[in-house]
Amino acid sequence: MLHIAELPDLRAARNPMGPCIEDDHEQLDNQAFLTRVRNAAAALRAHGTGAGDVVAVILPNRLELVVVMFAAWRLGAAVTPVNPGLTDAEARHQIEVSGAKVVITDDRARTVGTLDVAAVTAASAAGEGVGADSIAPASDALALIIYTSGTTGRPKGVMLDHANVAAMCRMIIEGIGLDETDHSLLVLPLFHVNGIVVSVLSPLLAGGRATIAGRFRAPAFFASVERARPTYFSAVPAIYALLVALPDEVRPDTSSLRRVICGAAPMPAELITRFEDRYGVPVVEGYGLSEGTCASTLNPPAGPRKPGTVGLPLPGQTVAVMDGEGNLLDDGSAGEVVVRGPNVMRGYLGLPEETAATIIDGWLHTGDVGRFDADGYLVLVDRIKDMIIRGGENIYPKEIENVLHTHPAVLEAAVVGAPDQVLGEVPVAHVVPLPGAAVTAGELVEHCRGSLARIKVPVTVVVTESLPRNPVGKIDKRILRSLSVNS
Repeated sequence: MLHIAELPDLRAARNPMGPCIEDDHEQLDNQAFLTRVRNAAAALRAHGTGAGDVVAVILPNRLELVVVMFAAWRLGAAVTPVNPGLTDAEARHQIEVSGAKVVITDDRARTVGTLDVAAVTAASAAGEGVGADSIAPASDALALIIYTSGTTGRPKGVMLDHANVAAMCRMIIEGIGLDETDHSLLVLPLFHVNGIVVSVLSPLLAGGRATIAGRFRAPAFFASVERARPTYFSAVPAIYALLVALPDEVRPDTSSLRRVICGAAPMPAELITRFEDRYGVPVVEGYGLSEGTCASTLNPPAGPRKPGTVGLPLPGQTVAVMDGEGNLLDDGSAGEVVVRGPNVMRGYLGLPEETAATIIDGWLHTGDVGRFDADGYLVLVDRIKDMIIRGGENIYPKEIENVLHTHPAVLEAAVVGAPDQVLGEVPVAHVVPLPGAAVTAGELVEHCRGSLARIKVPVTVVVTESLPRNPVGKIDKRILRSLSVNS
């Protein structure tokens, strides 16, 4: 079986002049990609990198990041991608904790303080050097250390080995139906596992190609689609909301797109409908965690797709629902979503207790509440930690958000709990209206009263121009909670 580290060699041998990967600056065919990877491996080896080491990469979305990733794997080393938007202190934490042997960046001004690591630039790593021979790391060798977005505290390093990555790519290729004619347009950050697995590794393994887009800007996005002619892209709900909010006169040519994929957070059914009706491209929604190497469920592209659900378990995984005592629930009732399969992480780097609390008897505990419908499709209810307890009654914000999304003037909605001296917590909604739409807080409260029990109706609705987000694009509810406390 092909080892992912050997992919550049295989592609160059099969079709040296075939297109492989490009970004806003250059395009590489398969042979040029292999040459670049070999040269980068030589540069890494010259800086003392070898099997078992970790390479930290602080780069924006550009093909050099992919080159360095394959170069590190060629030497038996692992890669930890660092969000280039982090402060020096945040980047230093990730570099130090991961034990990085070398840091690669194109920002010579970035200070890494007293870190005991060598610093090389992406330019020198990609330069003309003596190519390094490839080794195929063991399947249980560490491939990636992906740091979580830190929505529940300090980011944790998710350890993914080559077996995790290979299994996930096989599942994505089969689940989406990728083949050699596919061409992905990467718009998500490459420091996140979705960007790496869904938009780079999977299409390249399937024999297709990848185009790396720079920083996402909604007004310019479809120009990139028309220029690159991709067959798919993967994005988060926030990106789809921004594309739906573009002026009515924006009518791009989307004929190359066979499907688009949504992950990272549940996408409201109304937003799916708005996107599909306007742009004529089916939205395939999936669900997963970095701890599960990206995805665990997917709405089948060939159908039936069920908006409002996150689809069926991917082949090779077991996805179930468990109660608080560890019993599996198969009657359609809600419980914690748990996952088992070859995609489940090795653990959190240097955090054995947190690993033991997250992976129990082989089951990855996701922290999400969900249920299966009659057809076996997973419906996410909410995050366990986001649940609001009002006077002893459990309220799931997503239920309120779903009702708000049915209002014709609402583009986005997020509900959080605010402290209350009598009831403990009460729901507060933050709503972004569609461009040009006018809606008042009172109208939205009345809209909720028509569909929700009294205790679930938001006590306050804040109409705002935008919602705070973390680096991956998820709505940052920690910030909203602090705003709700101070409002």
